[in-house]
Amino acid sequence: MREYVLCLMVAAAVTYLATPGVRALALRAGAYTHIRKRDVHTTITPRWGGLGMYLGLLASFALAWKLPMMRSVFEDPGMVFGLLGATTLLVVIGLVDDRIGLDAPTKFAGQAMAAGILAWQGVGFIWLPLGNATVLDPITSALLTLLVVLVCVNAVNFVDGLDGLASGIVLVGAAASFVYSYLLSVNYGFERATLSTLISAVLTGMCLGFLPHNVNPARIFMGDTGAMMLGLLLASGAITLTGQVDPNALSDTSRASTVLPILLPLATLAIPLLDLVLAVVRRTARGRSPLSPDKEHLHHRLLNLGHSPRVAASLMHAGAAILAFSTVALAFAPWPAVLVVFLMASALLAAAILHRPHHAVLEEQA
Repeated sequence: MREYVLCLMVAAAVTYLATPGVRALALRAGAYTHIRKRDVHTTITPRWGGLGMYLGLLASFALAWKLPMMRSVFEDPGMVFGLLGATTLLVVIGLVDDRIGLDAPTKFAGQAMAAGILAWQGVGFIWLPLGNATVLDPITSALLTLLVVLVCVNAVNFVDGLDGLASGIVLVGAAASFVYSYLLSVNYGFERATLSTLISAVLTGMCLGFLPHNVNPARIFMGDTGAMMLGLLLASGAITLTGQVDPNALSDTSRASTVLPILLPLATLAIPLLDLVLAVVRRTARGRSPLSPDKEHLHHRLLNLGHSPRVAASLMHAGAAILAFSTVALAFAPWPAVLVVFLMASALLAAAILHRPHHAVLEEQA
């Protein structure tokens, strides 16, 4: 545990300290966001925040390489270098996109290439929890890896519409993944020093270091540089975990543990995925392109209820936390107890969402 915490702290510290310099670099390079009608921010804000997180990632992995207790993580260096190579590719594409703009097919091709690098270096799904565990052939494994990477990358990118929203949701997901991976190793005796657990710890630290610069009013945005990287790392943590968990080693009473590596990132990203589905349905029903922008996303609706941008982001963070940690709890606690806690937490969140802030009531009365 101490080694993971140390890597988490290094990722957070390097990200936090590097981000101001990255912000100055982005301003000089002209990589900043102009104000559009659908945007919430009201001032020109630099992008490239993902570059600061990328430096935190490199620093923490360099440290982990030197830690004796982490030696087993690097027994297969191809997986580590494959992960870093795929991440670097998306960071480069994101830097270019945040500066000059790239079309959707180009970014999609880059994302697919990054997923291909992962699969080529052995970062892929090993089995699926279909009845008895179904071992996947290389082609099916690569295709499933591609699908999960594309979903996670674009879901994080899609939800990045409010200060601190995307980084906070990924922070919740990474923390839940870390708790799950670590408890799995403690409760069921799996190898504790695993790549999936390290990814989750480092990802948590990266988001912790970036959030102080990104909460409303944000001084810097992560841009596509950060959104694509965070989505890739979130997917990679889930994918590598399937290679560490032997489903036949789990008792029948803990069968939920076998499906969680796949369900956990989906539970974490359930809110942005729901937002995406609602946007497609809404725009299609109006005869518009599903890709056309509007101001009716979930965070816009929270703002229309009178919540401040910071409160709106916090409410969505809370929703992601309820879903993610309830999913993790299913592997270690009786499902009726998990359901009760989930319903109680959801009721409290609903009450907080529907509660009209005092200033909103006064504005409505005026």
